[in-house]
Amino acid sequence: MIQKHPHLTLALMAMSAAFATRPAAAEEPAFQALFNGKDLSGWHGESTIDPRKFKAMSPDEQKAKLAADAADAAQHWKAADAEIVNDGHGVFLATDKEYGDVELFLDFKIGPMGDSGVYLRGTPQIQIWDFREEAGKHSLGAGKGSGGLWNNSAGAPGKDPLVFADNPIGEWNTLRVVQVGARTTIYLNGKLVVQDAVMENYWDRKTPLAAVGPIQLQTHGSETRFRNIKIREIAPAEANAYLAKLDTAVGGFVELFDGKDLAGWKGPVDNYEVVDGAIRCKPEHGGTIYYDKEYGDFVALVEFRLPPGGNNGLAIRYPGQGDAAYQGMTELQVLDDGHEKYGKLDPRQAHGSAYGQVAAQRGYLRPVGEWNYEKVTVKGPKIQVELNGTTILDADLSTVKEFMANSPHPGKDLKKGYFGFAGHNDPVEFRAISLKPLD
Repeated sequence: MIQKHPHLTLALMAMSAAFATRPAAAEEPAFQALFNGKDLSGWHGESTIDPRKFKAMSPDEQKAKLAADAADAAQHWKAADAEIVNDGHGVFLATDKEYGDVELFLDFKIGPMGDSGVYLRGTPQIQIWDFREEAGKHSLGAGKGSGGLWNNSAGAPGKDPLVFADNPIGEWNTLRVVQVGARTTIYLNGKLVVQDAVMENYWDRKTPLAAVGPIQLQTHGSETRFRNIKIREIAPAEANAYLAKLDTAVGGFVELFDGKDLAGWKGPVDNYEVVDGAIRCKPEHGGTIYYDKEYGDFVALVEFRLPPGGNNGLAIRYPGQGDAAYQGMTELQVLDDGHEKYGKLDPRQAHGSAYGQVAAQRGYLRPVGEWNYEKVTVKGPKIQVELNGTTILDADLSTVKEFMANSPHPGKDLKKGYFGFAGHNDPVEFRAISLKPLD
């Protein structure tokens, strides 16, 4: 059982602004071609399948499926004239490599009556189709044009494109996609058609979009062509700056840490230090430090970096004394939950979990040593945690009746309290700490 427990620089902000306004051209050296213009190296045929089911297959079953898909793809996909061409039939085409946060460009040309799409992280899809009424798909939304996240739930942001942006059928179109976490932004022919929408997990809507997965090209109904397919993997620093820019655009955030000292913080502050613009718990020290102002409902933004096996936590509505996980509303775990020493972890102890109460989704932490970006929203008894652009916890603590080890949580119904860090002897670091009151 686990023990209970510099701000964004101008350079990062400038980088984020440049990222947001990047022209629709993919000539930067950072882009890598996904198609060499000659053959389908780096791609393979893959019939649609829940990635979890594929991973659950035995090696022999996986090999047999991929062989069958390869044989099918050879009948319907080819490289010709520096284009990938599909005849409108067969399995889809997937990258051999899996991708997480990316900027992706591709050109497509669809024939009459066609229906196509681009899968992100192995998940359907950015919709491409014949938008004309005679194609017979207006009842499905084709009249609104291509570029939307068609498999999102009805009425959800991103399902329908913001504007109609298709070129006439038979002409080339250009897609630009920015994917950071589960947040997706799409431009079609230079027009913004999806803005910062959460892409839903088609395979299981109760869980978030996978952290990584292949890019897939889908077609059925008519010949479809793709060309100029290029991708740029987005580094953690750029992704964090991008997310912070999106989250703070609404304004109202107050900085809780100036990157220089612990002025305004209370508790065992001698157990922490400021190093390179970050608050760091001293090794073999701990305790809960907190910013000296009580908050009820709020949104908090923070970047954190974990050492191997690192353990800390965000104290939410902390009363100023006692164990944040029990005497406060909750302690949101900050934990290297993939470390071997946590092999028998209770799910309610994983990173982002409301400690001992509600488990968060796992698998969205960056590699140890990288800075992670986290957004916490607290409204009444409800608490939401977004990690690196993906929501990993969305819980109502007033409904929790079962607790880890049957331990009571007397503070879970607190209406206000302090925000802080609950250290547990590891040099976990925090920076870019800001909070927006919602009261």
